[in-house]
Amino acid sequence: MISSKDSSGKNLSDSGSVIPLKTELQIRYRIAELAALLAEEYRGRDFVVVGILKGAFMFAADLLRRLYDLELYPDIDFIRAVSYGSGDKSSGEVRIELDISIDVKDKSVLIVDDIVDTGRTLQHVKELILSKGAAEVRVCVLLDKPSRREVECDLDWVGFEIPNLFVVGYGMDFDEKYRYLPFITTIEQAGGN
Repeated sequence: MISSKDSSGKNLSDSGSVIPLKTELQIRYRIAELAALLAEEYRGRDFVVVGILKGAFMFAADLLRRLYDLELYPDIDFIRAVSYGSGDKSSGEVRIELDISIDVKDKSVLIVDDIVDTGRTLQHVKELILSKGAAEVRVCVLLDKPSRREVECDLDWVGFEIPNLFVVGYGMDFDEKYRYLPFITTIEQAGGN
């Protein structure tokens, strides 16, 4: 078990004072299910996985390991798109800080993201990849927060639907803190805000 402390010294662990919204075990189990669904779709096909940094790095890595177990070997790239500054409110503007380096022309692309709330970042990234000539772009997200949606975006595979809560852990942060947690919890539970 991983035990960590936040900047105030508060213990952050599954068995400590933090109540996970999604436990490490729930996340692992759901990723295995998602990988099986993706294997049905992509078996025998070449495709590219594009993870959206920084938040999706853990999800993308764990999902790719499960795909490997199922004998799928996609090309892998990352894009860094930001819409949050400091704090917990989206700026509404999406900036690309790191673009993909793989040529996706005429290829099938699977975007892997941590969470979709307003939909702006995901839609921006999807349009950017399509503009590079991708044959198709599909989307797999760990968390969907539909109550916050401002932009219509199609999600092909969703890990969990969650209510309108600001969550951290498993790659997701608040001011660059809490990404290391192996589970997902609310910012209040983690000791922020």
